[in-house]
Amino acid sequence: MRIAAMGAGGVGGYFGARLQQAGHDVSFFARGRHLAALRDEGLTLRSPLGPADLRVQVFEDPALAGAPVDVVLFAVKLWDTESAAERLRPIVGSSTIVIPFQNGVDSVQRLKKILPEKSVMGGSAYIATRIAAPGVIEHIGTMAALEFGPLTPAQRPAAEAFLAACQGAGINAKLSDDIVRVIWQKFIFLVGVSSATAVSRAPLGVVRSDPELHWLFEQAMRETWRLARARGVAVAEDYVDSRLAFVQTLPAEMRASMAHDLEAGGRLEAPWLCGAVAQMSAQAGLDAPVNRAVFAALKPYVDGSQGKAP
Repeated sequence: MRIAAMGAGGVGGYFGARLQQAGHDVSFFARGRHLAALRDEGLTLRSPLGPADLRVQVFEDPALAGAPVDVVLFAVKLWDTESAAERLRPIVGSSTIVIPFQNGVDSVQRLKKILPEKSVMGGSAYIATRIAAPGVIEHIGTMAALEFGPLTPAQRPAAEAFLAACQGAGINAKLSDDIVRVIWQKFIFLVGVSSATAVSRAPLGVVRSDPELHWLFEQAMRETWRLARARGVAVAEDYVDSRLAFVQTLPAEMRASMAHDLEAGGRLEAPWLCGAVAQMSAQAGLDAPVNRAVFAALKPYVDGSQGKAP
């Protein structure tokens, strides 16, 4: 398959590399120092599931990749969604599918405003990674999975073809018949993990062992679960309890990507995570005090200013 990774960071870089290792034609799109390193030195994966050092096709402008691709792994930061989608137009053909593997819950709707509706599927990625250095992606733990699904019956053959490609590459991939619920389930967990690890500046091991931080993690999830149910998403009654058990199995050193971004002084996805929960809850007549408080604490840092006054 011809595959494009729009965003060559922890998600696009990791899964794109695994697909290239399996023989697929993969193009990566990146910017800045990461682009230069990928072009000059290649892509390096440090992973418990197996390291890799690959020479890769990498471009800043997707138009330079040539003909339309079969699948786009859309994995840019949430603030870049619209601009990245606009730049993708030259490689989105009549049979291309674009799968957003992003952190929020509104990516599908945002992409459909720019790209053909028939091209956009839904997806969720489950992996803990960071860019350790330009061109180097570090995978923390062994969790590395993709779940995606068609939003219309006509998309199913393409979804099944990509599933086969992922499974052939050794990727833990799953096709979902209710991808909207899957996206919200990830969102519930991610809001909790990102809120707790970012606001505390501490890894998951500290969060789950400290009573107050564990409470914050749980309440951030419960507020998000209530919002999902209010919006008609069929999330299970015991979903939060299952995530509280699941978090005990994750590496103690794990942090959400937003915590890494905060530490590096970069922009934060907080407006689309805890901030979005607070806003959508208010619109639905629900109270979300924990998410509202976390967003307030992180708000001075969302533009990467490190909290400095303008």
